[in-house]
Amino acid sequence: MHHFAPEIVLITILSLVVLADALALRLRIPSVFLLLLGSYLVYHYFPAAIPIDLKEHFDSVILFCIPLIFMGDALHLKFADLKRHGWGIFYLAVVAVALSIIAGASLYAFDLFPQITLGGYVALFAINMATDAVSVQSVLSRFKGVAHDVKVLIEGESLGNDATAVIAFFFIGLPWMMQGSIEADDAALEALRVFAFSTLIGLGLGYGFYWLMKFYSDKRGELFTFVIEAYAAYLLGEHFHLSGILTLIVAIVSTKAWIDRDIEIEERQLERKRRSFVQRLRLEGVLATTRERLEYIYEMASEFGYIAAVVIFFVLAEMVDLHKLWEYRREILAMFVATTLIRALSMAKFAWFGQKLSAIKPVGAEGWFILTFSGMKGALSIILVHMIPADYPHRELFESVTVGVVILSIFVYGTVLWAWFTFRPEKERRLFGEK
Repeated sequence: MHHFAPEIVLITILSLVVLADALALRLRIPSVFLLLLGSYLVYHYFPAAIPIDLKEHFDSVILFCIPLIFMGDALHLKFADLKRHGWGIFYLAVVAVALSIIAGASLYAFDLFPQITLGGYVALFAINMATDAVSVQSVLSRFKGVAHDVKVLIEGESLGNDATAVIAFFFIGLPWMMQGSIEADDAALEALRVFAFSTLIGLGLGYGFYWLMKFYSDKRGELFTFVIEAYAAYLLGEHFHLSGILTLIVAIVSTKAWIDRDIEIEERQLERKRRSFVQRLRLEGVLATTRERLEYIYEMASEFGYIAAVVIFFVLAEMVDLHKLWEYRREILAMFVATTLIRALSMAKFAWFGQKLSAIKPVGAEGWFILTFSGMKGALSIILVHMIPADYPHRELFESVTVGVVILSIFVYGTVLWAWFTFRPEKERRLFGEK
């Protein structure tokens, strides 16, 4: 007797993607709404379409999907955009997230969740401050009028935000929550160690794969090389008890940045008689790829990430228990409102700094509004909450709150952005003020 479970799952996923995209185009709504709703209905009412126990194989499914999701996001960042908005992305992805987690943990004084300790607050807000680029792109890609600079900030923030949230969760929040106490100095040093070594390993891998890609000229080979790099970076980071996600992001972004730099030089036809040692090491006269082949790589990597995100939606559907969501409705609403207000304040701080620091581009009211409601939660929040040990007494609270916040953020934030762009007659509005 043959078992065709993998084939059936693949047919189900691809069919759902095709159907959701077709309906979203006709209805002019974000496809992520239909994907999330469709995955829940299929998983719970058509079990024959998903003949694999996702709960039993949760870890394997998640580990398979993570590199594909983050690879596609990282490849969207361009070297020129990083130069222009590097400090803005750093603020949004690191400083703002850290401040947001601290602000969330400070709510411990108000007994927002009386069941959990201060360490639990840090872990819970780290989980629920992580954004999801796939959901955001699904919403924003449907509409015109979003300035390129805002898209860059959103994409850059979603990547760095996730890395910061992971470090805060695994190396500060989770140990503190499970042990009941933590040495602040040791936790800070451990977080810095993880950040530094993950970045260094990512840079080393990024350069290695960039150099490797100079030896062949085939778009399929280049695409698969990025896939290999993503999985290798993630596995290597996790193997050394660092942040696999940060290692992956740094590796892909650095490879892509060096490639972009080479292409810029080639397009400007800059001839240099003398090359520095670093330039010779980079084989600057040999291109790793071309802009045309990169377009193919972008498109295919985005599709891989999209499919992986749909798989995560099925995992989310497995975790959805309507009775528990209703039981924890007050906690879910409290967390959703708190994270929304904290994010709005973080974006307002970004706007304020933008007026004071020349390195950060200021945003207007509309830019602040879009950045605030682009903070949809998704795959990473589900992954992190699943990593809480089964014997933790309040794991049910964490899971229910996180699932509820993910669902609310996608539908509420997505609807707000959809309504904003649908009923605004102006297109291609300038969201960044002149310096």
